[in-house]
Amino acid sequence: MSKGTRPTVLLIEADTSLRRLIALGLEYRGMHVIEASSTWNLATLGAKKPDLLILDVDGARGSDWTLIEAAQAHPYLSTLPVVVLTWECPVAVGAASEEQNSLQGHTTCLTKPFDARALHKTIEALLVADSANSTNSTDSINSTDSTAQEAARKQDILLMTQQATAAPSIWPLMTAAGLLLAFIGLMGVLAITALGLCIVLVSLLWWTLGTGGKKQAVALR
Repeated sequence: MSKGTRPTVLLIEADTSLRRLIALGLEYRGMHVIEASSTWNLATLGAKKPDLLILDVDGARGSDWTLIEAAQAHPYLSTLPVVVLTWECPVAVGAASEEQNSLQGHTTCLTKPFDARALHKTIEALLVADSANSTNSTDSINSTDSTAQEAARKQDILLMTQQATAAPSIWPLMTAAGLLLAFIGLMGVLAITALGLCIVLVSLLWWTLGTGGKKQAVALR
């Protein structure tokens, strides 16, 4: 049963008046009730899966305990908590009887005539227990999935580390080569610049000294 949703109860009761009375009481307490007169009506259940089964095993010829097996043979009902309504619940005396074997597991027997409050408390207790079991199962599955995911992540990290260790990267070498080429290029530019400056300086000196000597010769004449 999902949290925050109305629990769905499947009620199998041959007595029309008793079935309607039980259904009205459960609907008043906020439950959704699917009514059926016998296990033969289960074909109309469709894809709607109930949260709990109420089954009256009493008939015109006495209690028919095979009805429990017939109901639980349905794929949607095999794991449901069951409340069995009967005039006489089986009593454990010595070895377990066939009726007691049918009541094994999450099945509760309620003797008729029963108090409506007792029925409601029994149903609520079974729904709470079933919800707790479902939550524990979900948590266990989630915990298992998380553990598996964490193990897979650690294995991926280990593989990546091993690959990085086994194959040294070429990028540091490429970086050093690039820096060397940049340094050589820069030094070449500086050398050419220095050579050009020297030529300019020599030219200026030569020009200045040459011009000064011509002026002095003109003055002596």
